[in-house]
Amino acid sequence: MALKEIGSHEEMLSILNEKKKNYILLYKKGSEASDCSYKNIERAAGNVKNVSVAAANVTFVRDIHPLYSVTSAPSLLVFEGKRFTKIIKGCNGEDYYKGLFEESLFSASTVDGEEKPQKRVTVYSTPSCSWCNTLKTHLKKNGIRFRDIDVSKDQKAAKAMVARSGQQGVPQTDINGEIIIGFDKKRINTLLGIH
Repeated sequence: MALKEIGSHEEMLSILNEKKKNYILLYKKGSEASDCSYKNIERAAGNVKNVSVAAANVTFVRDIHPLYSVTSAPSLLVFEGKRFTKIIKGCNGEDYYKGLFEESLFSASTVDGEEKPQKRVTVYSTPSCSWCNTLKTHLKKNGIRFRDIDVSKDQKAAKAMVARSGQQGVPQTDINGEIIIGFDKKRINTLLGIH
């Protein structure tokens, strides 16, 4: 599926009504990182139905990035409906984007349909780590929203992870400040209330 190209901030706002979760890639065609990001997002978005993904080439579209304090391309703007929530910078792997898009389809809910508050969950991982992927799949299957940090690309986060846990190995999961090293399913399930 080709990404929908948009030409202005006004056009971007009109597509934010389409889905609950919307992503806008700001990229600069011809830049290695932007081309990488565009290609991987396009592939990842191909199979996802319930999110809207569009792109704007900042060489021509000049009215979006100043409004969201974007200073580098590629940057992926994330919206909950029309509400801007965060920016994801740089090029990430296809699996990262696929996980990001699929994550928006999961939400934990109680029997009466009310969404229950969820603990803050951050997973430190690398793309080549099979246990990392197993852990993330487990969280997604159980409707747990989490932030995934690829420590192979983010050296600052990698140093912070080692400083907190004293360990370099991944996966590491931070659940409301408590660090779990490896895929300790029993402990993760206990902390997150997964039965």
